[in-house]
Amino acid sequence: MFRALPVLAILVAAAGAAFAQPDTPAGSQRALATFAGGCFWCVEADFDKVPGVLSTISGYTGGKLDKPAYTQVSAGGTGHTEAVEIAYDPSKVSYGKLLDVFWRNHDPLAKDRQFCDSGDMYRPAIFYHSEEQRTLAEASKKAVQEKFAPRVVHTEIVKAGTFFKAEDYHQDYYEKNPVRYKFYRFNCGRDQHLEELWGKPDKSS
Repeated sequence: MFRALPVLAILVAAAGAAFAQPDTPAGSQRALATFAGGCFWCVEADFDKVPGVLSTISGYTGGKLDKPAYTQVSAGGTGHTEAVEIAYDPSKVSYGKLLDVFWRNHDPLAKDRQFCDSGDMYRPAIFYHSEEQRTLAEASKKAVQEKFAPRVVHTEIVKAGTFFKAEDYHQDYYEKNPVRYKFYRFNCGRDQHLEELWGKPDKSS
């Protein structure tokens, strides 16, 4: 999907905090990963393309308010950031691979903003669910920092807390409203800027 990064040389396949779920196919496993990379519509769309990802949920995390609404988060002051909770099968995709996808699909040099969206509700972050995820996340951030030095990588690494699912109209927005979604993504210059940062996506990986 994208050009190989130094991250790949550092990361090892991660089993993550996998556990069996009754609603998953027999023999499959289920683990969680949570990432914030700006507009959750875009993050959700990017991870839904990854083989081994079982589901994605847009929501809010990292703040103080209980059960926040979009109007509250988007107004600022709640401390939440837009994020996506990803359920994945660690026997089919490693946490290291998900980290690579995450880095390649956001701007780690942006502080309290992503592309055309500004404010701490769009700050990029990795919310780890286990010590193994934390270790892998920190190793990946170190590799990305080396790639962009002397510029500073602002992406946070934070222990996962309560995740609040966003309103239903935000879920799978890119599928429900494809024209509006594509217009928003293009006008934000997301893909153009990502290509400037990381190079053209490698379709073969």
